[in-house]
Amino acid sequence: MIHSADIREWRNRSVVDPKGHKIGALEAVYVDTTTDEPAMATVRTGLPTRHHLAFVPLDEATLGPDYVKVSYTKTLVKKAPSVGMDDILPAESEEAIFQHYDMPYQTGAGGERQLARR
Repeated sequence: MIHSADIREWRNRSVVDPKGHKIGALEAVYVDTTTDEPAMATVRTGLPTRHHLAFVPLDEATLGPDYVKVSYTKTLVKKAPSVGMDDILPAESEEAIFQHYDMPYQTGAGGERQLARR
């Protein structure tokens, strides 16, 4: 498991898929609001003039000397829900991210968001 304090140091490092293909650069970490553990990251992808932030789960992610390796393919991450470089994740869009990766989504007891940016 990657701890919040560890992964913050990896901002702007390469994010690679299981085969080592570069997906993009790590932009931000989102934690699960119930556990405060890293759950998702945004990855800066696209052309230099048309960057966007794609979401990728951090379950089973591993750290290398200059990269973060996720357990999802580059193709799957590139098709994931994304936001613009200066945008924030709307609460109503969270569930679509989890569905894209076939992960269960559950809001808090009071309908709170499951993800919070750190």
